[in-house]
Amino acid sequence: MATETSSLARRWFEEVWVQRRAETIDELVDADSVCHGDDGPVQGPDGFKQQFYEPMVAAFPDLQVQVEAVIAEGDQAVVRWSAVGTHSGDGLGFPATGEAASFRGLTWMQVRDGRLGVGWQSSNIPEVLRTLAEKANP
Repeated sequence: MATETSSLARRWFEEVWVQRRAETIDELVDADSVCHGDDGPVQGPDGFKQQFYEPMVAAFPDLQVQVEAVIAEGDQAVVRWSAVGTHSGDGLGFPATGEAASFRGLTWMQVRDGRLGVGWQSSNIPEVLRTLAEKANP
């Protein structure tokens, strides 16, 4: 099962974040899922798209995400990732700054019936976004 879990975690990052296939979110995220992120819980695939994915992709159209490591055991996987992009779009509630941004984080996923059921994320995204907001609104 760990191999399947690892493959699903890699597919998530490759298709959702590298290829920007938003439809993969609907395929892989269980309707009853909860992602416990840096800014609180996000419910289901629609919640993830509206509260996190769409704003990030709009704000950082050139976002490049790299999976640095995946560790899987049973129905759980932990992914260490990094990302870089230019804050050149709207979507975060403040104007684009044109600033380069660098993100890093850990995402812990639990798989249920072949889909993402529960997730936890810890990253520097809130810190980076606060800095960008301060630059946009001095």
